[in-house]
Amino acid sequence: MEDFKNYFKKDMFIVNVGIELLEISPGYAKAKLEVEEKHLNALKTVQGGVLFTLADIAFAAAINAHGNSAVLINANMSFVKAATKGTLIAEAKETSINPKIATYNVNITDDEGDIVAIFQGMGYRKKTPNDFS
Repeated sequence: MEDFKNYFKKDMFIVNVGIELLEISPGYAKAKLEVEEKHLNALKTVQGGVLFTLADIAFAAAINAHGNSAVLINANMSFVKAATKGTLIAEAKETSINPKIATYNVNITDDEGDIVAIFQGMGYRKKTPNDFS
């Protein structure tokens, strides 16, 4: 898991947003974000793009943990509760997988355990192994 976490530290966008990967295993990942002022929109709620990015990194970690490179090819996201502070957790769980396509649900929750956003993603699984160097 440390190699994988270090691999994602090369993604400067994720680093600058402040997302941290907590758990990674094939088909599963958990990531967190400590909400800061830089994450808020003009309404003082967490900007939707930040929430999408949090869900996307959890998705990417879960699908790539199988060992082969994979990329997001389709996603849908529903924003169900405004977040304004605290810690957000994104938990990605695989719902189906075959040699080329895998699907995932990612729930983002707040400090109270309430769902803030629901992400559904589909990824294309390449034949090339991940390079964690």
